Amino acid sequence: MATAERLTFVLSCTQCKNKNYYFAKGKKKDYKVELNKFCKKCGKQTVHKESKASK
Repeated sequence: MATAERLTFVLSCTQCKNKNYYFAKGKKKDYKVELNKFCKKCGKQTVHKESKASK
């Protein structure tokens, strides 16, 4: 059984740009992740989009 490589991305709030969540997806996926998540800084559910991880 072959092991699929996974990449880790950061989900950031679209309103305050705070980086809140980490998300792993397969290397072959070519779509951008966009989820409704709770933002601690905003205090409500907002759309979080995939962004580059800061090193």
